[in-house]
Amino acid sequence: MNPMEVPVYNLNGEVIGRIELPPLFELDVRQDIIRRVYLSQLTARIQPQGRDPLAGLRTSAESLGVGHGIARVPRVKGRGYPAAGRAARAVMAVGGAKTKAPRSWKVVWERVNKKERRLAIGSAIAATSHPELVGARHRIPEGIALPIVVSDDIESIAKTSDLHKLLKKLGLEEELERCKRRFGKIRAGRGKMRGRVRQRARGPLIIYSREDSPLKLASRNIPGVDAVSLRNLSVMHLAPGGKPGRLTIWSESSIRALEEVRVIV
Repeated sequence: MNPMEVPVYNLNGEVIGRIELPPLFELDVRQDIIRRVYLSQLTARIQPQGRDPLAGLRTSAESLGVGHGIARVPRVKGRGYPAAGRAARAVMAVGGAKTKAPRSWKVVWERVNKKERRLAIGSAIAATSHPELVGARHRIPEGIALPIVVSDDIESIAKTSDLHKLLKKLGLEEELERCKRRFGKIRAGRGKMRGRVRQRARGPLIIYSREDSPLKLASRNIPGVDAVSLRNLSVMHLAPGGKPGRLTIWSESSIRALEEVRVIV
């Protein structure tokens, strides 16, 4: 049996044929390049932000100097009202100026070369066929060939229940339970104050070729399952956290479309 051939499953989880993987799956897994491109795409999401140069300085506060028996921090002028005599302007004062305020002109996006980005995507695709990398982060059934290829009927699935049944028939029930258990876990630490209250496990990634496929809507209510078109595929999908080896389910058409991609060496 050709090691670059994998079975093709139908919607009942039965093998209906075999397909030869494109040469793209023979690439070496460059984890360093994948990590670099992942960080580049992660920093591209950050919106530049800055602070008003006069923030904390719009006050009449001045220091009284020495000889008054009080600290020499700037204090608000006046008397007879609550803010009079209160420390202001100084870095350690409430509402004072910041020492190193964010600057809107700071370059946050770490850019990478086009060839590096293409190599990272190809390398991350090749990593989906390595059982040792996929098994390190997912629960995969015994004896299944990677990557998992399903007939093009998967691209017509419009109901979440139908997609859930298919994943179970492929033997991914344990993986779905893992994602479901992790889905409701509350994060520890400061992330709860910054909109990242709950953690989300990354489960199977479904790749399809049809642009008008309803598969994306059908998958979004299953914890951990993502669906993306081949045209929009990126390192962020294939290597969450910068670690390659995500459990991937390909439609037959999306695998055949990779045959036209030139192998990068």
